Amino acid sequence: MGKRKKESAKKLKEARKKVSFAVLRNNPTSPRKMRLVADMVRGMEVMRALDVLKYNSREASGKVEKLLRSAIANWEQKNEGETPEESGLYIKEIKVDEGRMLKRLRPAPQGRAHRIRKRSNHVTLVLGSTTDNNING
Repeated sequence: MGKRKKESAKKLKEARKKVSFAVLRNNPTSPRKMRLVADMVRGMEVMRALDVLKYNSREASGKVEKLLRSAIANWEQKNEGETPEESGLYIKEIKVDEGRMLKRLRPAPQGRAHRIRKRSNHVTLVLGSTTDNNING
């Protein structure tokens, strides 16, 4: 590995240590349904987002709420002695990617078959702090 590439890799590694995030993989919900919930809380303050997710009737909101609690726990582990309310913690980035797709066959009339696609998704949630100015997103 070249010197320049090694230095940039070190910078990325150090920047990643400062960021708190949580990842949910192979969630058996279609990405479209999950994106509706993700768009609802993107950019929100953490405590307000927890309230919104708690009282939302969608099934995906329960999974995003659990993921958000995990990201908060990761943040608290890095920043001991601070609370999310004091530091102005918010959802900096939340993205929903397509996961693997299970392909099944359903019988159809006259000896035919229709393909059923059971979709899944991956959710990545990154937290940011309004008091922490040295992280560039």
